[in-house]
Amino acid sequence: MDFLKGMVGKVVTGLVALAVIAGGISWWQMDPATRQAIVSGSGKIASWLGIVTVLPWASFFVIGRVGKMESNLAGAMLVAGYTILEILLLAWLFDWHFAGASGWTMVGVGVLLSAAYNLFACDWIAEKME
Repeated sequence: MDFLKGMVGKVVTGLVALAVIAGGISWWQMDPATRQAIVSGSGKIASWLGIVTVLPWASFFVIGRVGKMESNLAGAMLVAGYTILEILLLAWLFDWHFAGASGWTMVGVGVLLSAAYNLFACDWIAEKME
């Protein structure tokens, strides 16, 4: 069994190394405009993820106040408000335009992830504020 684990590890390491080399060659062959678009989009996504992560923690006092209301509707409205604010921020970062089906798919995944994160973070913060 150890032999099999070792072989699988070596194959996976080789595939990762091959992917890194292929990515480096692709990056090197890419025209500057495409490279700039990738870097710009990655920066926008990273900044949006940072804001999504920090927003519930920066507004813990609002979450505590809503948690004391003991109303599911108020909690749902708070999570929906955070998520809508984050969707608008994402759309603004990308100049209100998402190219093609893959762009809209990524927006949908981002919205679902941010909504789930907001729900769990707000629930955890409200629980700790009691």
